[in-house]
Amino acid sequence: MNDHADNDTPDRRARGLEIMKRVHGWDHIGDGPGDFFGMTVEHLFAEVWSRDGLSLRDRRLLLLGLLVGQGMDDELGLQLDAALRTGELTPDELREIVVFLTHYAGWPRGAKLNTQVEELIDRVMKP
Repeated sequence: MNDHADNDTPDRRARGLEIMKRVHGWDHIGDGPGDFFGMTVEHLFAEVWSRDGLSLRDRRLLLLGLLVGQGMDDELGLQLDAALRTGELTPDELREIVVFLTHYAGWPRGAKLNTQVEELIDRVMKP
């Protein structure tokens, strides 16, 4: 028996799933099995992403900077996509993020980010 299962509440899980959908820009998300999924939904999304003090957009900007700095390109791609599709960030804002972060994360990472952003904008904004 784990402590996490004892703290499982339907309200917290529902709140976490709703925030997870908003953060990722998904219309629907299944309720996955296992402790890892439960902890992600009930703690990361229901408790951390929903805290007062920062908006979802603020948190997304911080996460984008961290992901670029760490070279976590797969997760970065998911977050960039969600930010653009949800309207949290515009194409021009994403391009400005590229310019800004390149100067802190380095040119190679900035070049990779630029490619990701331009390919995303082309794919999502294409008529």
